[in-house]
Amino acid sequence: MIFADPPYNLSGETHLTCHNGKKVICNKGSWDIIEDIDKFNYEWLKECKRVLTDDGTIWISGTLHNHPSIGFFLKKLGFWLINDIVWFKPNGPPQLQPNRLAPSTELIWLASKSKKYYFDYYKAKELNDGKQMRNLWTITAKRHTTSHPTEKPEDLLERIIHLGSKEGDLVLDPFMGSGTTGVVAKRLGRNFMGIEISKEYFEIAKKRINLAALPIILEVRPYEKARVALVAACSNT
Repeated sequence: MIFADPPYNLSGETHLTCHNGKKVICNKGSWDIIEDIDKFNYEWLKECKRVLTDDGTIWISGTLHNHPSIGFFLKKLGFWLINDIVWFKPNGPPQLQPNRLAPSTELIWLASKSKKYYFDYYKAKELNDGKQMRNLWTITAKRHTTSHPTEKPEDLLERIIHLGSKEGDLVLDPFMGSGTTGVVAKRLGRNFMGIEISKEYFEIAKKRINLAALPIILEVRPYEKARVALVAACSNT
């Protein structure tokens, strides 16, 4: 399974955003300034398709600034589009300019290499009080635990990883950031691989993932087998 939170290409000297209720220049970092966003999206999506398992899924978060480009190249590269998920943030920041609606959503593409893919439909029902889970998810935005400006809430990743993978599966995050995907993957008993261009954020992610709790395995085994299992689990950090 792949979860990707690529640059939205929002930063720039003439781009504004809201921070603590004030209008400020949007500067998330040099990694969020991409000259040819279409070329960038095509290249990283092509590599994700190359490494994605035949029954794996890819989940891609974004906004209207980048999502149309990603959707176009998902189709062009032959991905099977499963869902477009709307993540609604009821506590989203206010809109400071009186010329548009206040944005309070992000979009998540869900796609696979073919019509045969793993998706835990019954886990989705379990997480939704026994009812079918719809593609509108109401999850509040959380205060960031690190300095990364686009850190996703852990409960969003918990839902995605539960639905898109099984215990022991490998979860890949090609834009790891501060490591939220890895923290949640480890907690849920998945293996994890992350890629991050920033050395600063890589070190933050590494520390967070190493400190994340391993899942408790309620299973009785002979001492030697239990010891081997524990060593194997710890090696996945």
